[in-house]
Amino acid sequence: MNVLILTGAGISAESGIPTFRDADGLWEGHAVEEVATPQGFARNPDLVHEFYNQRRRALQQPNIQPNAAHVALADFERDHLAKDRGRFLLVTQNIDNLHQRAGSQNVLAMHGQLLQARCLYTETIFDWTDDLSVDTPHPEEPENDSMRGCLRPNVVWFGEMPIGLSRIEQAAQAADLFIAIGTSGLVYPAAGIVAQTPPSCRRIEVNLDNTPASSAFDETIRGKAGDEVPQLLDHFKAM
Repeated sequence: MNVLILTGAGISAESGIPTFRDADGLWEGHAVEEVATPQGFARNPDLVHEFYNQRRRALQQPNIQPNAAHVALADFERDHLAKDRGRFLLVTQNIDNLHQRAGSQNVLAMHGQLLQARCLYTETIFDWTDDLSVDTPHPEEPENDSMRGCLRPNVVWFGEMPIGLSRIEQAAQAADLFIAIGTSGLVYPAAGIVAQTPPSCRRIEVNLDNTPASSAFDETIRGKAGDEVPQLLDHFKAM
């Protein structure tokens, strides 16, 4: 049984990480164009850096921990692969590292990762836990002033291509089980993954509410991910 999991902001919200987008469409008080586009970064890198610096600091606070859904997914993956029951891929729209911290191994972060920085010139990616600014030296060339300030958050902004789309498509086309957890069904291409799965695939949506994609699923489970996901995965473990 090949398993494909998609997670969205809802699973991380239960760990205390607020979703970026407010009800009025603003990203925590800022227009999307200001803090989540390449053009916004070019216009005002100081603002964009501070926006993500705040998120990066918050992610590293001791109260932010993987919840029961993260842990259940990691446990299921270990059990599934140890028993050689098929392939497993966890695709997340989230830029936090809670899946990895819970123990998940086959994680594809399609929107990048907050605790990474990327060089604007070389595309080199670095693990990064500190603040970034227009004066941050390049970690490989700290004395080179021409490279100062060339790092940006390694997150996918609006207008940029999500990571790993061909791998996601291949996993979707080969999936026997697809579970979408805590994702709004609004943001493409993630919202279109369910349509890439074959007719034989069992499709399950776990969310607090109905989404625009709900009708594409065979089953919908309404409730918190931390409550519903462990029970659901235990069911498949026992099969």
